[in-house]
Amino acid sequence: MTRYRKPSEKRPARLEPLAKLPIFLALEGKRTVVAGGGEASVWKIELLAATGASVEVFAEDPCAELIKLIATYEESAVRLWRRIWVAADLENAAIAVGNFSDDAEASAFSKTAREFHIPVNVIDRPAYCDFQFGAIVNRSPVLVAISTNGAAPVLGQAIRRRIEASLPTGLGAWANVALSFRARLAKIIPVKANRRRFWEAFVDRAFSSDRRDPQQELERLAAEIARQEPLNKNGEVVLVGAGPGDPELLTLKAVRALQSADVIVHDRLVTPGVLELARREARRIEVGKRGHGAACRQDEINDLVIGLAREGQRVVRLKGGDPSIFGRAGEEIAACKEAGIAVHVVPGVTTALAAAAALNISLTHRDHAQRVQFVTGQDRDGQLPPELDLDALSDPNATTCVYMAGRTIADLAYNLIARGLVRETPIALVANVSRPDERVERSTLDALASGVAALSMTGPVIALIGNSIGTADAKRIALAVSRTPIAA
Repeated sequence: MTRYRKPSEKRPARLEPLAKLPIFLALEGKRTVVAGGGEASVWKIELLAATGASVEVFAEDPCAELIKLIATYEESAVRLWRRIWVAADLENAAIAVGNFSDDAEASAFSKTAREFHIPVNVIDRPAYCDFQFGAIVNRSPVLVAISTNGAAPVLGQAIRRRIEASLPTGLGAWANVALSFRARLAKIIPVKANRRRFWEAFVDRAFSSDRRDPQQELERLAAEIARQEPLNKNGEVVLVGAGPGDPELLTLKAVRALQSADVIVHDRLVTPGVLELARREARRIEVGKRGHGAACRQDEINDLVIGLAREGQRVVRLKGGDPSIFGRAGEEIAACKEAGIAVHVVPGVTTALAAAAALNISLTHRDHAQRVQFVTGQDRDGQLPPELDLDALSDPNATTCVYMAGRTIADLAYNLIARGLVRETPIALVANVSRPDERVERSTLDALASGVAALSMTGPVIALIGNSIGTADAKRIALAVSRTPIAA
């Protein structure tokens, strides 16, 4: 009797420990204090003034650069007091920053600030700090702050440079227009699901060019979606290819889908690293099966994703590999369309291509293979599918990729030899493709079919067969498995 299991809903993964809590303080119109007149104070004063805070600087002997900087501000923004700070100066301040070379002075300043319950930073003195300034990428109102917790400031600066290079200089203008446009958008596009499409398109355009006028683009985009997209109360379903396991093999479109999902319905073999890229607030519901075992029925999965979409949710159906390669995507697409639910597909890196990359080979080497064929190695009972076209699979000018091959590859090798494929034809078996526990074994059809080579792998296994695979290295181990011929 086949056993089925119910979908398992998981809470979002817990965060790894944080060295510091990244926060963004609203300081506009608030009083801030900087004590000490050295050059290190200059950049901190500029940062505080840029937030709209009122900055009071206490320095008995300010450096020339500091005096020059303060002269560029109005007194209401930055004011210099040429004296040593006293405790009363910190009263009612939002934050306090100190720049001292003397430990006793640094300690006294930090202690006083804490007595007033004021967050304090003493420059380059972590022991006296409640918070630290990180490297900043400024596309205000879009801000990126980077911290290494003082461990490697040079690394933080390198990260900042890379982020700077990837963010358009005009991104802040797009964000400002979006802020003012948001209230109007609900009237132009009343349905939440369609507004989500608007914001996804907005992001693509914001990153595409600095030359476009953001206001005009948002007006044009909103009108386009309101005119062309059917407005309904349902959400949508997005079938997303999770690839074979390595999160770095996800497409950018797949990452965007994960980060905008309300609910993620995923297979059991989807790796934690892939799920970690999803929006933390998204619900995660596990379905599917591992190997030939208990699983949710396909009609249960269909009903689940359709029901969630009818609640107005954006559902990401996350599948290992590519949804269209042995992922039963056709059934889920048909079910959604029949229910009137919008459905889209985001392709992924299918396991055969990742396996070829792991082996450093080409599946279509011009001297050995003119075509590639994908087949499944198991039917619903876990046996070699009787309807396999063995004549096609025994073509010496093809590369054959056998998914779910672990249980049946010896049977298949036996049948391919019986159909005339050369016994020395190379075969590579890859388990857990692209994952940390990936394992590769090379052999020949004859070694597998005759019981000379054993397959001792755990996890999902794919077999690549053909002369494009390269020289085989058959392992001399006994193989206790029966071989079943398939009738011609």
